[in-house]
Amino acid sequence: MFCFQCQETAKNQGCTIKGVCGKENDTANLQDLLIFNLKGIGVIASAAKAKGAATPKDAGLFVAQALFTTITNANFDDEKLNEWIQQAQKVKKELFERVKDKVGSDLHESATWYSDDVASFGAKAQAVGVLATENEDVRSLRELLIIGLKGIAAYADHASVLGIEKDEIFDFMFEALASTTQDLSVDEMVGLVLKAGEVAVTTMAALDEANTTAYGHPEITEVNLGVGSNPGILISGHDLKDMDELLKQTDGTGVDVYTHGEMLPANSYPAFKKFAHLKGNYGGSWWHQNEDFESFNGPVLMTTNCIIPMKKKNTYKDKVFTTGVVGFPGIKHIADRVNGGAKDFSKIIELAKTCNAPEEIETGKIVAGFAHNQVLALADKVVDAVKSGAIKRFVVMAGCDGRQKGRNYFTEVAEKLPKDAVILTAGCAKYRYNKLDLGDIGGIPRVLDAGQCNDCYSLVVIALKLQEAFGLDHVNDLPISFDIGWYEQKAVAVLLALLHLGVKGIRLGPTLPAFVSPTVLNVLVENFDIKPITDADADIEAMMQGK
Repeated sequence: MFCFQCQETAKNQGCTIKGVCGKENDTANLQDLLIFNLKGIGVIASAAKAKGAATPKDAGLFVAQALFTTITNANFDDEKLNEWIQQAQKVKKELFERVKDKVGSDLHESATWYSDDVASFGAKAQAVGVLATENEDVRSLRELLIIGLKGIAAYADHASVLGIEKDEIFDFMFEALASTTQDLSVDEMVGLVLKAGEVAVTTMAALDEANTTAYGHPEITEVNLGVGSNPGILISGHDLKDMDELLKQTDGTGVDVYTHGEMLPANSYPAFKKFAHLKGNYGGSWWHQNEDFESFNGPVLMTTNCIIPMKKKNTYKDKVFTTGVVGFPGIKHIADRVNGGAKDFSKIIELAKTCNAPEEIETGKIVAGFAHNQVLALADKVVDAVKSGAIKRFVVMAGCDGRQKGRNYFTEVAEKLPKDAVILTAGCAKYRYNKLDLGDIGGIPRVLDAGQCNDCYSLVVIALKLQEAFGLDHVNDLPISFDIGWYEQKAVAVLLALLHLGVKGIRLGPTLPAFVSPTVLNVLVENFDIKPITDADADIEAMMQGK
């Protein structure tokens, strides 16, 4: 195996024996082989489009879902990955049969390779993985594109679940995957990476539209951190439709629902707030789940990536359920919807009824719901605070949380920022400081939580509206700094989106991505002034000076 797609990769170089995430060698190889087959679909689809042939939308959605299942902490189940590879070959074959008269047979191997022999998958995977591209800089640009594409795919799948799909997103996936099989110039590859940022903005906007159309615009909400006396179900991940269906199916059953990790923002949606048995948020970010799931006592539903292997002392395995693209060996899986129906969560609900109520691990409330619609409703107040000098700086500390001790940096920055600075956040990075008492500025909380990682789109909308309100030429002219924590591939998609929008001077940490070679890093530094985080005091001083 060789995997360097997440921030915690071994020695900030690459995992070669077993993933730091817990992914086994064989699992990593199967994911590589799945990506190889997706490249083949991209090759055929792109060749067909060049000849004027249309590609079926379901092929694009399949590619999005298959990319999604290879994201860090999503699928650890080799059996399911074998099924994904077999399905990818089926999609590839059916697509080729439809367009073979136009594309011919002179195609990249990824488009022509087929095998029914599951036992041979491992050997093939080792020949087509990341290191098959020998040139370090070419490999870096190809993997930066594919890794960003995985984040786009996740958001596209979420939007599709709620009925919004855009052909240009799927077409770009085909184009981007196919490009990694071609000998392109550095300028062409960099251009595709920046185009991925443009498509990431389009995709996050589509998901924002899907979420708010279905469930309303998030509202400022005090989210309870304590527990009730009823048994509960803990829902984690990102999928709001799963949340919707779970709340409806548990209504009136005597079973409460609690959010965990990236599902925290669901508490702010009007459609969910009407359910009295949505009790609040339990625990912290994804990497605390070994402790949080243990003390919760009831069943847990993992709707997207963020699942991690259990420790030997953990006893909750029989209470965990996966759904969607998530897979873990020995854990029960909730099947997808059939013919427009709902998922069946009855087994989770029945199990919950036999469990004790959650153990209380904290009390109090936190405030959430500062997505773009809500913040823009306060725009005049925010603008006045900036003009009066009450707010000197906005610091965007969005992105991901993670296990490394270096992430204490983000807590320290939050604690040490001057009282006239406001933090804009989205994603699970917020768990490093969202329970601190940082006060407010004239009634404006000093931490404005826009929601999930995909809600970084809200932060972009807020920044652009502030730029307009102040009559500035560019977002970089605002009193705003970007201090981003990243962990996995959706954060990379967000980063590329910011680069596409021309945002400069982004600080990134706790380490720079291992998949970015020194040469590619120089390109990013020269064009966008990307820089690593250093220490809290020095970075705060620089940010407050607009550097």
